[in-house]
Amino acid sequence: MYRSFLKPLLFLFDPEQVHHAVFGILRNGMRIPIVRPLVRSMYRVDDPGLKRTVAGLEFPNPVGLAAGFDKDARLYRELGDLGFGFVEIGTVTPRPQAGNPRPRLFRLPLDEALINRMGFNNAGATAAAERLRKRRPGLIIGGNIGKNKDTPNEQAVNDYLLCLEALYPVVDYFVVNVSSPNTPGLRALQEKEPLLAILRQLMKRCSDLAKGGKARPVFLKIAPDLSTEQLDDIVAVVLEAGLAGVIASNTTLDRSGLKTASEQVEAIGAGGLSGRPLTRKSTAVIRHIAGRAQKRFAIIGVGGIHSPEEAQEKLDAGADLVQLYTGFIYEGPGLVKRILRSLVR
Repeated sequence: MYRSFLKPLLFLFDPEQVHHAVFGILRNGMRIPIVRPLVRSMYRVDDPGLKRTVAGLEFPNPVGLAAGFDKDARLYRELGDLGFGFVEIGTVTPRPQAGNPRPRLFRLPLDEALINRMGFNNAGATAAAERLRKRRPGLIIGGNIGKNKDTPNEQAVNDYLLCLEALYPVVDYFVVNVSSPNTPGLRALQEKEPLLAILRQLMKRCSDLAKGGKARPVFLKIAPDLSTEQLDDIVAVVLEAGLAGVIASNTTLDRSGLKTASEQVEAIGAGGLSGRPLTRKSTAVIRHIAGRAQKRFAIIGVGGIHSPEEAQEKLDAGADLVQLYTGFIYEGPGLVKRILRSLVR
């Protein structure tokens, strides 16, 4: 129904407007008493064989929703009802910010892809934390954290610390986002020395906030456009800082091999590309990191998953869990169920 009817209808309208409209429909629709159990029966796959223990956390299943979809933690419960085993909110910043000017989200239907230059638009870490205080157990929530656009890189660690402190009581794990292409200069923080300096301070603060208990796991989200040498540096940094793992990968700046006319792509302009064109690139990054890491930390695979087969490729390459984003938009909520059914042994 989604692919044959709803998607063609939704794709007639501006992507960002559709996003907000769908949020409203899901949120209001789920308030009708009969709707929530009906949706859960249609899309959830509850099977003990799907449970995964990663970074000390018990995931009900290995398929999550990547950051960027529920930026402000407004819809995490409803998204869990659609079958996701975990939902990553954000990216959130310490202070609210509007993000980049619209239009900033574009579809490339021929490539089953998106280009976005959202720019960390969000209502701030404190607002997200307030919403998450009402959460119920059963769904793993990750907090993807970033810096405000006007914060200099030299002071970036302060922004990450503020987000960590605001969200620490209400999320299960953290993701440090230094790989978005839509905040000027952010990717420079992926270089070994500045990255290690930030992560060491974050890990120390996590330990302090744990008050002698088990600290929240921290993951690093990386770009797919890094060289082999940079990926090797990332592995060294993750091990040295004691992180739980990496999320591979964020969107790409690469525009090669697209079916969409080059004139149309150039007219769209800057932004990160996600979806099917990213499938092989992100899988290659996962495979390289997994080979170097040798199971010493966890890997969450994301990028171009539009089918159960592509999810399995990520897992075979070394991912412990996978996340959806663009594939969810193009394939609909049925994709989660199809992947989970394929994984049931």
